[in-house]
Amino acid sequence: MKGKSSNMVSKLQLFTLLNMSEQAVRECLSGIVREAAQQAVVPSFKHLNGDIDVSFKSNNDIVTEADVDMQQRINDALNEIWPDIPVLGEEQAAAVQQAILQTGSGAFWVLDPIDGTSNFAFGIPYFCTSLSLVYEHQVQLGLVYDPIRDECFFATRQGGASLNGEILDSTALNVPAKLENVMALVDFKRLSPVLATALASTPPYRSQRSFGASALDWCWIAANRCQLYLHGGQKLWDYSAGWLILKEAGGESSSFDGTPVFKPALASRNVLAASHPVLFKQWQQWLSPFVTSKTGQNSGVRIFDPG
Repeated sequence: MKGKSSNMVSKLQLFTLLNMSEQAVRECLSGIVREAAQQAVVPSFKHLNGDIDVSFKSNNDIVTEADVDMQQRINDALNEIWPDIPVLGEEQAAAVQQAILQTGSGAFWVLDPIDGTSNFAFGIPYFCTSLSLVYEHQVQLGLVYDPIRDECFFATRQGGASLNGEILDSTALNVPAKLENVMALVDFKRLSPVLATALASTPPYRSQRSFGASALDWCWIAANRCQLYLHGGQKLWDYSAGWLILKEAGGESSSFDGTPVFKPALASRNVLAASHPVLFKQWQQWLSPFVTSKTGQNSGVRIFDPG
């Protein structure tokens, strides 16, 4: 009873902070993100057909004018409604991001204006916008919007997850909960050669895909389009919204060392996840020889990665 009571208080505090009901917040945020994406992202993608001007960050990641435009549009809209809640965006300088993280238990938004920028720039229709709210050191709500399919994934902490208003239940499998029956999303780029080789030569799952937009990957697991997930390194803006959506849909996740994925920090986090708790335990067990060494050091991740 105590746990339920404290959860209710926390949720009440959240929507008191936002000065809106949960439904109003969902409609407001989805409206902001959808409008920005349909104005700044979709026209460029459809009209330029993969011929989009790009520039490169210091870590060699791609950035486009649409990334910057989206971040500004959403930042302005959020600031107009909630001027006291800062926005931590991917396209900000690291010093600005770190300053926002140091707000203590205060609230802040986490925004990735276009997750999957390389897909967007090269004409591949798999990218999204990711937005979450962190408050009292917890991800309190998450929204991921896919503008190509007009799919809006949304979740609130201990409030469930939905896709375009329909409840998501990631545990509703249409096959027996065994690794050999299911589909996996695996990003090989940041995995160690030993783990990548093992997955390629003796895969424990039915088949594997890699689509290139982390936030949307989490949501596709939550929607049971794939059931297993593995990624060697994601930033806070890559995973925070999707992580909550999968959790609220009934899935489970952890970092390679078994600790919770969410951490309010700029350092990358590695990820293993599954749509069903039974699958998660099997996935953890299969991966355990590769992701944790005898000294406790992660051995499943490439330490040096070009981005």
